Amino acid sequence: MSELHHLSAIDLRDLLARGDVSAREVTEHFLRRIDALNPELGAFVTVTHDDALHAADHADRVRLSGARIGPLHGVPLAHKDLTDMAGVRTTLGTAALEHAVAEQDAPLAAVLRRAGAISLGKTQVPELGLSSYSENRIAPPARNPLDPRLSPGGSSGGSAAAVAAGMVPFAPGTDGGGSVRIPAAATGLVGLKPNRGRVPSGSGQADLGQLVVAGPLARTSVDAALLLDVLVHEPSYRPTSAASRYPGSFTEAALRAEGRFRIGISTASPFSAAMDITLDNAAIDSFHTGIDLLQAAGHEVVDTELRYDPRYSEAFQLVWTAGLATAHVSAESEHRLTDITRVLRRRALGRSAAELAGAIDVLRQFERDTIEQYSPYDMILTPALGMAPRPIGWYTDADGDTDYLRQCQYSPFTSMVNVSGLPAITVPTLRLPDGISMGVQLIGRPGEEAQLLSVSAQLEALRRGAGTSGSGRSA
Repeated sequence: MSELHHLSAIDLRDLLARGDVSAREVTEHFLRRIDALNPELGAFVTVTHDDALHAADHADRVRLSGARIGPLHGVPLAHKDLTDMAGVRTTLGTAALEHAVAEQDAPLAAVLRRAGAISLGKTQVPELGLSSYSENRIAPPARNPLDPRLSPGGSSGGSAAAVAAGMVPFAPGTDGGGSVRIPAAATGLVGLKPNRGRVPSGSGQADLGQLVVAGPLARTSVDAALLLDVLVHEPSYRPTSAASRYPGSFTEAALRAEGRFRIGISTASPFSAAMDITLDNAAIDSFHTGIDLLQAAGHEVVDTELRYDPRYSEAFQLVWTAGLATAHVSAESEHRLTDITRVLRRRALGRSAAELAGAIDVLRQFERDTIEQYSPYDMILTPALGMAPRPIGWYTDADGDTDYLRQCQYSPFTSMVNVSGLPAITVPTLRLPDGISMGVQLIGRPGEEAQLLSVSAQLEALRRGAGTSGSGRSA
């Protein structure tokens, strides 16, 4: 049998369900991986050795008893340090707040615990989940396993690093402006942002801008689909939900990898009206490789003439950062904030209610206009990132406004999907000579995650057939 960390999540699940390997054995194996690799990669802020081993022993007793087991019985994963886990401290990536030990699981952690998954700890994030890199003032930065001098992105950067390095087989993330897709693209993973309303525990209907959803980070499309299947099978208490749009199994859709679609291609970004958006060679090459792969898979690939509201950039920043105005940061602790958080928080505190309402109106109109423009196509293809992964410290060596500008230039195609509420997936398409992975983003019609997973699986199969790998997996 292959080393456990080389197995896919779905194969690991099956071994555990059959009793071919114990949850204790699996958990110990991955904890050893974390202990060996985390000092260099900074993926984990907190490793819950004892809790994980106790959960593994309980899982083994349950299986031996003949009781019904969950769909992720004994499978290890990890949570971002923005998600509460009972009995574990939550830092939110900030030195400006007390790090309280959570009394109970947050809904996302609770869903996965009920499914039988075993959490191995909390992963590195940017302060308050704000940024597209995973560096803060409380722990070493998360580093890219493909090149530790580089960032794995953010805000799910620690989780992406953990998956890419084989510290866990897959992980849930949260995505409010690209926070699943950006780190997936930077580390050679599949990252799926579900439709708004699809995942009850991260519906995109709880925050002011209706932006933040929960979704999977995985090495394969099938593993991403497996995690999504678990996340969606919960009651939804929101007034609108995409849960009824696809009654089948996302895992089966990814395994079948069926369908031929009309796919529009675009490098237009809604940030272009406010700043220079220039793609580097790595982004251009991976985009064209994605086009070639889609055509090889039999899809119709067509040019588009997409245009975006020039007010987008200002409106998005205003709404995205509005929550900073209500963060419980005392005047005495404000100096402990990172530069970008402090700059954007002060700006948020100075905004009027009228300005905020106007920005929300702009984004809601942007949602309608964008979905209308995309409607002639089954999917839209964009680059995943505007440039190759950035060095550690590239953002933080600048003032707060320059930091934000660089983030928009690095990931100019992701936040618009959150605003529109649509599903999107990032898929590796190209491994550069230096070993860095680059990819593309596919944006689906409302509620069509299954189609995205199918096409992603098709691209994986083509790349395997060509003798290339997009796993980013460490030996």
